[in-house]
Amino acid sequence: MSKKEKMDIPAEEVNTEPAAEDVKAESAEETAPETFNVTREQMEKLEGLAQMLAESGDKYLRLAAEYDNFRKRTAKEKEALYGTAKADTVKPFLDVYDNLLRGAAQFAEDDPNRQGMELICKQFVDVLAKLGVTEIDALGKPFDPERHNAVMHVEDETVEESTVVEVFQKGFIMGDQVLRFPMVKVAN
Repeated sequence: MSKKEKMDIPAEEVNTEPAAEDVKAESAEETAPETFNVTREQMEKLEGLAQMLAESGDKYLRLAAEYDNFRKRTAKEKEALYGTAKADTVKPFLDVYDNLLRGAAQFAEDDPNRQGMELICKQFVDVLAKLGVTEIDALGKPFDPERHNAVMHVEDETVEESTVVEVFQKGFIMGDQVLRFPMVKVAN
């Protein structure tokens, strides 16, 4: 056939599907696993590469775990540092609070100066409360050497043994950290 005759053949008459034998040969090739011949040297090289890949994956996992631990440890240290800095900042102001209380006690009960000082003391306690600082309630409580500083003992039959009967200086706590132990008198 000439080129012109080939072009004149209608598309319906042209068989574009591959022969059945060709299809069977192709599907047999696809399902059969490919086999390769590898020399001992090439096999050793492949095993070495596989081992290097496994070691690199292990190193990556260890590095990722180490970084995660570092991040958590740093966050804890940062939180602890913030709490410590806050406590160190608040401690000197507790002495100022004591002096305000002493100043208020110098005036008579109905004196307007005393009332003004008491309002200042109340405002000071409110500011401390916003910072998470609370007073340690000691009066009438059992003596706890981890929470109280006993500076005096007194014999008192009206009160149970080892009970706080007087507070000389208030104590304060921030969270679980004692900022200042209350100075107390304890009954024997």
